[in-house]
Amino acid sequence: MKRRPARESGENEPEITPPQKWAAGVPAVAHAFNYSLAEASARHTALTLLNLNQVRGFDCPGCAWPDPEPGSRKRNEYCENGAKHVNDEATTRRVTPEFFRRHSVTELGARSDLWLNQQGRLTEPVVKRPGSEHYEPISWHEALGLIAGELRSLDSPDEAVFYTSGRASNEAAFVLQLFARAFGTNNLPDCSNMCHESSGAALYETLGTGKGSVSLSDIHHADLILILGQNPGSNHPRMLTALEQTKLRGGRIVAINPLPEAGLLRFKNPQKPRGVLGRGTVIADEFLQIRLGGDLALFQALNLLLLEAEDARPGAVLDRAFIDSHTKDFSDFAEHIRSTVSWPDVLGATGLSRAGIERLRDAVLGSERVVVCWAMGLTQQKHAVATIREIVNFLLLRGNIGRPGAGPCPVRGHSNVQGDRTMGIWEKMPEPFMEALGREFSFEPPAAHGLDTVDAIRAMRDGRVKFFLGLAGNFVRATPDSPVTEQALRRCRLTAQISTKLNRTHTVCGDTALILPTLGRSEKDIQAGGEQFITVEDSMSQVHSSHGRLEPASKQLLSEVAILSRLARMTLGDRVAVPWEEFEGDYGTIRDRIARVVPGFDNYNARAIRPGGFLLPNPVNEGVFPTAAGKALFTRNAFEMLDAPEGHLVLQTLRSHDQWNTVPYTMDDRYRGIHGTRRIVMVNQTDLDTLGLRDGDQVDLVTVWHDDIERRAEGFRVVAYPTAVGCAAAYYPETNVLVPLDSVADVSNTPTSKGVVIRLEQAREGATVQ
Repeated sequence: MKRRPARESGENEPEITPPQKWAAGVPAVAHAFNYSLAEASARHTALTLLNLNQVRGFDCPGCAWPDPEPGSRKRNEYCENGAKHVNDEATTRRVTPEFFRRHSVTELGARSDLWLNQQGRLTEPVVKRPGSEHYEPISWHEALGLIAGELRSLDSPDEAVFYTSGRASNEAAFVLQLFARAFGTNNLPDCSNMCHESSGAALYETLGTGKGSVSLSDIHHADLILILGQNPGSNHPRMLTALEQTKLRGGRIVAINPLPEAGLLRFKNPQKPRGVLGRGTVIADEFLQIRLGGDLALFQALNLLLLEAEDARPGAVLDRAFIDSHTKDFSDFAEHIRSTVSWPDVLGATGLSRAGIERLRDAVLGSERVVVCWAMGLTQQKHAVATIREIVNFLLLRGNIGRPGAGPCPVRGHSNVQGDRTMGIWEKMPEPFMEALGREFSFEPPAAHGLDTVDAIRAMRDGRVKFFLGLAGNFVRATPDSPVTEQALRRCRLTAQISTKLNRTHTVCGDTALILPTLGRSEKDIQAGGEQFITVEDSMSQVHSSHGRLEPASKQLLSEVAILSRLARMTLGDRVAVPWEEFEGDYGTIRDRIARVVPGFDNYNARAIRPGGFLLPNPVNEGVFPTAAGKALFTRNAFEMLDAPEGHLVLQTLRSHDQWNTVPYTMDDRYRGIHGTRRIVMVNQTDLDTLGLRDGDQVDLVTVWHDDIERRAEGFRVVAYPTAVGCAAAYYPETNVLVPLDSVADVSNTPTSKGVVIRLEQAREGATVQ
């Protein structure tokens, strides 16, 4: 077993070097293998990597980027961060009962996210009882009985919250939402509430479906791809291989982002000679360095330019046949854009030049097929939903929806976050789903909408929710306003986390707290019916199987499905006619039921085992828009400008390169030139001059918000960095403390982590840069 680090990392002087101008290449291979071999044996490393993203292998838990068709996959079909993530899960380090005897909850709560993750895999269920400072072993039967008893004691089912992270399989997600609804609540918040909820809201309203319509083939064959608010080099590295194909086929790419990112500058594909020995492939033909929150203004200006181009050349710019036959409210939209777009406002909001926006228009006019990709850089803005609606307007104008090589492409992060939503993990599932669920299992699901993530935190804070169950994830480090979230969770009578590894949420406990250790994606799952497989849905709606190949980290681990099925059986008894025991023993029986409840999953078991799985139908690609009007909708979106008072900056929180979700793997962010520290704030030199600061200064980050709460992140090193002027960037989860719980996106209720107004103050005496 690999030895656990005894001390915290980050004790050396941090080193800042210039940002890299390219991503991947031989260094990515070296970093992946060095990290993997530090966590697992050479045999385990080879076994995981050679089975990763392969047919009859297991799906990478690192992100939701789709796999190539089975015949087109490479033997090494993974990226640097995927390799690190899967071997972080396959680590030979173990957290045993002795560990919890040595370390109190208070002591663990003072440790870093990095240190907690480095301790290794959880091995058996543990409980922290009321008044105790330590977790202690507990049998599975007693642990689940304790939870079931607490659930039965609640005054109302709505006093319980069932949270899901996007790593959970389709089968586990379906069982969890069925359990929650059979129990009597729709309180099913999930990680999507904090990331792509804005995408789903905007796309569902305008197109009638909450998913993107683009495939890998569309990416390969697009004439032009616009990439907004996204850093694929770190967060979706295999996307770079697809973008390389776009470039080799003659397509153009424009990156629109507040920061230059190495992966969007140049890609050195380590599986090709030019990526190993040559200069690789230039990805972005142009980089538009937009200010935070300026994307809505950009697309409104772009749409105005397209309307004006149509005026100059009637019938040559807009796809009038598509607009007339497939859309509604074009005239209202066009009048709104013509009458409200102000160029001084656009240039102020975006920080771009008019010439730069006009070059973008020219690129659009020279392209028959256009894809727009975006991620959390868009979805976590206050006016995110309006921005994405405006992107839909842009695509509709030239018929770039529902045809090959074109369309909207929200790029999701968690490996099955889209699948979990398809399976019913949502606090407000549509009536047809609820009716089908009720028919299949002969009960009446609750009608009232439940709580999303932000509302669940408010309810726990206010004492209206007393029970919290987390299926995977690291809730307190993924959510905003960290002290408020932690205080809310501590008000619960019981908290339970289904997890593979130790994280910060395990140290933030209700009166009673349980950790329920579960199998990882890479591990064999043996049940009464034999060896099981699970299924997942990627970011482009492809559903496929995943088969664990490693022996479990502990004989005491249960699968997510087993934990949830047993808990449901102990809580509900015979109250609802659900064969929980069958579900646990044979996941095929779950898929049979899914096939009868969820559209597009007919003959699920047979199709799931086909190489590559199957593609879920998207009505948009059939020319069908299932909105109330039966057509795609143009919308009118009010201009909003995110502005900071003089002497202030607008902050975005982001990941480092060596980070998966809330968990850093090292203290480095080598693409951005940050080494040995995470408590840094990146600020443009122009802003530093204006503020009277220098590179290397120590500052506190203080939020400016309209309440009396001081939100302060202490002890950050200033780094002069080529961010957009007026903007700053720092890593989460360290800066989640700065995001007010009530600062949310309109419509979607998503925390606005890409638009926090802050000021920089000299660090308080005694604060140190870690």
